[in-house]
Amino acid sequence: MKIIGAIIGTILFLFIGYVTFFPGGKALINSYDNMMKKVDDKTTYETRKKVEDTARASIASYKTDKATYEMYKDSSDKEKQSWAEQAKMRANKTANIFNEYVRKNSYVFEGNIPSDINYQLELLN
Repeated sequence: MKIIGAIIGTILFLFIGYVTFFPGGKALINSYDNMMKKVDDKTTYETRKKVEDTARASIASYKTDKATYEMYKDSSDKEKQSWAEQAKMRANKTANIFNEYVRKNSYVFEGNIPSDINYQLELLN
């Protein structure tokens, strides 16, 4: 019985030393932590709601700026054309930020993105 206890103790000691002092062991622990965080994020209502709310707010901002751009882009008034250009720049900035945000948080939806959230916003030309 002492031999089995000594073997188990040695294995445990070596494992703790491995995950504490060696890069491979630390990578193993970090990989496990990352996997658990993703599982938590996928299954936590608060995380999903936060991602959805942020996405919806970005879409609303994008649509507002896009509508402003569409309304004033062909105006003969130089000031209104300036408004259109500013709205276009804001819409494109929002689209870029949104697209990156959805890409980074796509694991939360796991292929089941809500129908009112676009997977990608297009840039205005």
